[in-house]
Order: sequence, then structure tokens, then C-alpha cells
Amino acid sequence: MTLILGQKQGMTQVFTEDGAHIGVTVVAAGPCVVTQVRTAENDGYDAVQLGFSDKTEKRTKKPQVGHFKKAGTSPKRFLREERLAKAADASLGDTVTVEAFSEGDLVDVTGTSKGRGFAGTIKRHGFSRGAATHGCMNYRQPGSIGASAYPGRVFKGKRMSGHFGDERKTTKNLEVVRIDTERNLIFIKGAVPGPKGGYVQVRTARTGVKAKKGGK
Repeated sequence: MTLILGQKQGMTQVFTEDGAHIGVTVVAAGPCVVTQVRTAENDGYDAVQLGFSDKTEKRTKKPQVGHFKKAGTSPKRFLREERLAKAADASLGDTVTVEAFSEGDLVDVTGTSKGRGFAGTIKRHGFSRGAATHGCMNYRQPGSIGASAYPGRVFKGKRMSGHFGDERKTTKNLEVVRIDTERNLIFIKGAVPGPKGGYVQVRTARTGVKAKKGGK
């Protein structure tokens, strides 16, 4: 399992050798520092924690400052931990770069979706609106949400208006189209969760199978 943290830069397109163009998301990934290594003996499980994006010590809590000093690095803004099936090969203070990935790899990208506040059922769940005709009383309303006498309540999980977005999302089995080691960039086919500038984590897909040549 290979994990790296990064920041979404936006979307663009790249051209293949045969002239076809592919829509890609550009992620500025790494270099990430290993800030903690967990072992089954001490913590009950094997894992590795990575840190990305420097921040000032003034804006870091004192316990966290000591945590980063143990790793011999400056305070990091974005931390994520990845569980491992076996003991980690990395050591405290090691650096992970985009060179850990190669073109054609399949990756899972996790980020936080855009927060859209309170939204109705049409925007939140894709409900259809009512007829825009004279006398229609159900233009954008959700309609009936339950029965009458029995069961006399609204079932849990009923799709209704409410908070939309700002959730942890994962898009799986995306192909790595290009790697730019000089600028620490990964070009990933398709869209990934989150807004431009949002933090994401990129890890090797659990399938472990490389994509076919040509992006198909």
C-alpha cells in the first residue's frame, strides 16, 4: 500500500501519443514526511502517519510541536494515517514523494466534498419538481413523507432537505496518467472529490491492478 498526501490544483487535459485527449485532475502531492510509525507491539496495529504542507510553530499546539520534533520536521497542516497489513518499511522522518507512483497505476483518492449548506430535495437528492401549471401546490416541495394512521411516523433515512456536502468521499480505481517529479505533480484521470485547493490523500487502489495502456 502506497500513500501520499497532496492538494488539488484543478483540472486540465493531456494528450496521448495517438492524439486522444484525457481529462485529468492535477494534484500537487508531497513531499510528505513520516511523522509517526505505529506497530502492533506498541499500538495494537501497524500504520504509518504522513504530514503535508508546512505551517508555523506559532499556530501549532504545543503537544503537536513536540510530536513533529520527534520526527525531525516542521509542523504540518495536513496529517493522515494509513493502516497496514504488516509492519511498515518506512522509518520516522522518511520522505515520500511522487516517485512512489508510476504511470498506469490505479489509485483511490479521498477528499472532502464541497459544502453547499442547507439544500432542498431537488438539489440534494435530484428529486423532480411538480408541474409548473395553474393551481399546482407542489412546485419544489418534497411531497408526502410518510403514511397516515400506520405506522404514523417518518422512517429513518428518509430523503429530505438538509445539510448537503462537506463529507468525506473516496473515488476509486482512477488511473495515474502522468507523473511530474520536478514539480511534484500527479495527473489523475477523471475528477476527484473536493474543491480546488482542497487537501486529498492518494493511495494505491486495493485492486492492485494496473490500467490498460491507452486509458481504456
